[in-house]
Amino acid sequence: MAENKTKANSVSVSSFIDSVENQRRRHDAETLLTLYNKVTGQEPVMWGTSIIGYGEYTYELVNGKQEKCLRSGFSPRKQNLTLYVGTGIAEHPEILTTLGKHKTSKACLYINKLADVDMKVLEQIIEADLAVMNQRYPQ
Repeated sequence: MAENKTKANSVSVSSFIDSVENQRRRHDAETLLTLYNKVTGQEPVMWGTSIIGYGEYTYELVNGKQEKCLRSGFSPRKQNLTLYVGTGIAEHPEILTTLGKHKTSKACLYINKLADVDMKVLEQIIEADLAVMNQRYPQ
């Protein structure tokens, strides 16, 4: 199995956000930064070239090797805001019914712009995701 290429690094989170070309996406990233800082109580760290992560956990691969991954986070991608909250939405799908306009995959929540969603519900989703992660992977 290939090694995880998305690793924590020392790239400046604020410099990364400043480099986001789309002004609305950049503003939404700054808003998410504030929200995640509040919910997690942690400082953000860049993971790879485009993911802003909070905390980390270690998981074991089938071959017994251990890898680290961000516990929670987001990325202001060109197409949409991508939030890595899959465990929270998998365990509590009912939260999504009042969120607003969004799409999901197994591990991610996709939002075009924060104006499309209820920020209180989004905060609940991040909190639910962290609660599940903390239960599965105690710190």
